[in-house]
Amino acid sequence: MPECLYIGDRKVGKGYPTYIIAEIGINHNGEMDVVRKLIDVAVEAGCNAVKFQKRTPELCVPLEQQSVIRETPWGEMTYLAYRHRVELDIAQYEQIDQYCRKKHIAWFASCWDLPSVDFMRQFDPPCYKIASATLTDTNLLHHVRRNEQPIILSTGMSTMTEIREAVTVLSKGELLIAHTTSSYACSHDELNLRMIQALQAEFDFRSVIPAMKRIFCRPVSPWHWGPVSLNGI
Repeated sequence: MPECLYIGDRKVGKGYPTYIIAEIGINHNGEMDVVRKLIDVAVEAGCNAVKFQKRTPELCVPLEQQSVIRETPWGEMTYLAYRHRVELDIAQYEQIDQYCRKKHIAWFASCWDLPSVDFMRQFDPPCYKIASATLTDTNLLHHVRRNEQPIILSTGMSTMTEIREAVTVLSKGELLIAHTTSSYACSHDELNLRMIQALQAEFDFRSVIPAMKRIFCRPVSPWHWGPVSLNGI
């Protein structure tokens, strides 16, 4: 029985160094200069990977919210326009791919809808990320699971029943379950680290990978111990 899984060319599991993932998300504000600076900081800090968020705004923004006017760093605009403003296009992701290769750091993204999964597939990411907010999107889970890469599943805001249902879909391949707290930045009394033990007890035929800070990951397949660290969902 294997004691590790691979994220790209790195082994994650018992006896192996912590795999540290830096959250970039949409904190780049759609600006490539900011993207590169954030990647540089992650590299300098010794991170193994950086993570982005990929959405199709028309699918992810509820219809009743699309025309709502919001304050943004660029002034007032509709929420839909804002979501488009912070999305990166194919040319920008090609630059990210090239820059990360140059800097010898892995990258991937949490995909919030089916077209975003298809979009990311062309870059052959080392893994896929399921955000806590999409844990109950069964169609999305099935679509992501069609890929061979490991999946990281965040569980913030989720009930145990919802987690079980998601694991049933995703455990047909390599899976890491992340105990997450969807509060940023959260205080220590909100971490509820005993949830790691609850996940171990619930899925006792697999083992938990404890992670640093507010996300704690464990592989569903294969079965082993080892650390993973992520910041953000």
